[in-house]
This record gives sequence, structure tokens and C-alpha cells, in this order.
Amino acid sequence: MAERVIPSVKRKQLLELAARGKRIDGRGLLDMRPVQIETGVIEKAEGSAVVRLGSTMVMVGVKYEIGKPFEDTPNEGVLSVNAEFVPLASPTFEPGPPDENAIELARVVDRGLRESKCLDLEKMCLIPGEKVWIAWIDIYVLDHDGNLIDASALAAISALLASKIPEAKVENGEIVLTGNYVVPPIRDRPVAVTIGKLGDQLIVDPCFEEEEVLDCRLTASFTEGGLLCAMQKGLPGAFTADEVIKAIEIAKVKSEELRKLLPPLVTQHG
Repeated sequence: MAERVIPSVKRKQLLELAARGKRIDGRGLLDMRPVQIETGVIEKAEGSAVVRLGSTMVMVGVKYEIGKPFEDTPNEGVLSVNAEFVPLASPTFEPGPPDENAIELARVVDRGLRESKCLDLEKMCLIPGEKVWIAWIDIYVLDHDGNLIDASALAAISALLASKIPEAKVENGEIVLTGNYVVPPIRDRPVAVTIGKLGDQLIVDPCFEEEEVLDCRLTASFTEGGLLCAMQKGLPGAFTADEVIKAIEIAKVKSEELRKLLPPLVTQHG
């Protein structure tokens, strides 16, 4: 019973604040929390990054591995995103296999990367139908204070941009690793922005306390050129058509601000 009463009281407080254009942590409705991005944090990974979004902290590691392509895309490499909620990051996280929240997080981040075509998967093919590069992107939530999607998406693209892929050559039908590392075939820097709906107000970058009482949320991912490439709606509430358009417009502006913080896009030679 106490669990229901506390969110109800908290929701009333947050609704009253939002009606006055304010939030529980002092931000305006469209203000993001401070963002910090650090790359090269995992020595054994081919790429890594830590993103701090306010008190939320997410780490991502990238590893490249040679494996089999999917049967329906024999000429393309593979992109695989996984998420793990480390129990020490939040009292709500439990040890064990990924729950539905971790699975949703991985899928939303995956969709933003995949639909932007940020990785040229055709260039990650070594022997069509037989051997391709697999890019493993592993997300670790280290401290949960809300908006894991945006923090994870930022960390994922930052880790990719900072990564190096082993150089491989095909000789007489065999793959030979040269021992060198080269720039992976990355051609875009997608950014995801989540907008929450609280009553009749839209808020950017909801913190944990706000997420507990949100009606719903909408995550929009944008390419470097400002094209909307992926969307995901979460939680049971609903957006009106006008609210969806407004949320997308807000998210696009915020995505451009966040992209300025990302590592630069380096073109692969050849």
C-alpha cells in the first residue's frame, strides 16, 4: 500500500511543479542534466565509453569478433547490443538474467544504431555467407538515476566512434589477421533523446523520481543529418498527435546539442 501512496503524493508534487515550468531538481522542463563522456575506459575492449547523465552512469564496451552472417544477409556483418543492469546500480535491480527492462533498453539502443545505418555492415563482410565481423556492444548500467536509454545510446555510439577493428585480409580463402587495428566503417553518429509526459507537460531527460510517475515517454533517434530514424514509445499512457510532433521537434534540437559532445567521425581509409 505504501508503494502506491508515495508515487501518488510524489506525482502530485511533480505535476504542480511542472505546471509552473519547474522540476524537482531545479531544471526547466526542456533542460537536460549535465553530460560527461569519457572514452577508452576498458583496456581489453576494442572500444569503450562511460557516460554520466546527471547521476546516471552507463559504461559500454565494444568487441569485434569473426563469426557467421545471418542467412538472410550473407553479405553483411552483424551488430549485436546487450544490456546488463548491475545490481549495485539501483535497489530495483536484481541479479540474474536480463529482465524485460534490460531487454527493452538493448533493443531501443540497437534500433537507433541499426536504422541510422551508422555501421556499414557490408564492409564488415570478409567471406560472403561464411565469415563476417560481429560488433558486440555491451551496456552496463552502473548507477541508475533515470533516462537509461539516452545515456546508453550516447555511450554506445561514443564507444563505437572510439573503437578500432582488427585488420583482416582474405588470402586463398582464409582469413589472416595482420596484427594491426584500423578504423571501423562508421558513417553516422545517431543520437537518441527521450521526452517524458507528465500530466499535460513534456519534459526532457526525466530523472528517476520523474520516471516513477510519468504517464508515458517517447524516445526519438536522429541521424547526423537530422533525420528521424527510430522511435520507441514506453509506459501505458498516451500522447496526442500534437504532443508527438512537439516531442519530436524538441528531441531533434536536443540531439543536435548532444552530438557536439561526441567523438568525431573518422573516415575509414580506402
